[in-house]
Amino acid sequence: MFRFLGRAAERAVNKVVLKPPYAVPLEAFILHQGLFIVDLHADSLLWNRNLLARSRSGHADLPRLLSGNVGLQVFGVVTRSPLGQNFYRNSGRGDRITALSVSGGWPMRTWGSLLQRALYQARKLERLAAQSGGKLMLVRSAADLDELQARRARNEPVVGGFPALEGAHALLKRVDNVDRLYQAGFRMIGLTHFFDNQAAGSAHGRAKGGLTPFGRDLVRRVQAGHMLLDLAHASPRTIDDVLEISTRPVIVSHTGVRGVHDHPRNLSDEHVRRIAASGGVIGIGLFEGALPAPSLEMAVRSMRYVAMLAGVDAVALGTDFDGGVTAPVDASGLPLLTEALLAEGFDREEIARILGGNAVRVIRAALPEKAEG
Repeated sequence: MFRFLGRAAERAVNKVVLKPPYAVPLEAFILHQGLFIVDLHADSLLWNRNLLARSRSGHADLPRLLSGNVGLQVFGVVTRSPLGQNFYRNSGRGDRITALSVSGGWPMRTWGSLLQRALYQARKLERLAAQSGGKLMLVRSAADLDELQARRARNEPVVGGFPALEGAHALLKRVDNVDRLYQAGFRMIGLTHFFDNQAAGSAHGRAKGGLTPFGRDLVRRVQAGHMLLDLAHASPRTIDDVLEISTRPVIVSHTGVRGVHDHPRNLSDEHVRRIAASGGVIGIGLFEGALPAPSLEMAVRSMRYVAMLAGVDAVALGTDFDGGVTAPVDASGLPLLTEALLAEGFDREEIARILGGNAVRVIRAALPEKAEG
């Protein structure tokens, strides 16, 4: 019964505007199939379904990622979601993930521990990789990323992936827990999610403040430890504080831009320019909030806006698939995004950078050269 309720909950929140199968013009399809595509954010690990099998629920699983020619999928790890969650003002009280963990059959240790929820989802990804027959590959080092790209170049059906923490509240105000997550395969840490936490203010919190002393220590630890720092959901003050002390490129894994959609979820022109100046990338989402409406055309308009402000090298893709959102297509429909980029006037080399090359550059620079242990 609990597991059925979890599946019903996902069907209610992870919706698709255009249902598969998708008809793609030949030029766009051929171009798309030659790309190495990186999606900087999908919350698929959160849900109670087998990600190795094609599903009619949600947006992404291994078969649909392969159909969409995704080379590297970053798996967001959510550990807490406040009751009444919204884009504007959340207290952080209550928690919808407790019910989801119970209904999804997660171990009892996860029911009351945010850190254990993060570690559980990382182990889930490990198990999926082990059971995938080589089609899902964990990426923990630059050498792994190079191997993944080589396998893809040989037309092997494989998707790489690693977990990314969505909200530093899961660290329980202990910087050394970053090391536990690193050992579990995490290679990206997001400071905030939908509420202010012990590290930083959220764009959706009550105070919307900046970095705390713990948050400053955390930024330094993450950037010194072969991990990426993610500013998705961060308040403007948090973004300013991070950019003031950051020593490495930062990313925003899934977002929009205020110049296209003036929304608290989205980045100002100034922040777009400063994040690009850090050498980082901005993952444009496919969901309402990031966009005025969930459409590929609006996503491409946002990508063009970032490119005009800060250059094509700052543009990336962060779908937010399976994030409790309505998406224009599921993962198998991503060739239609390539068609929309061509229609917008981007050339083939620019599309290759937007849909993967820029993200690979930043991720590879952050990863350790070789896996440890």
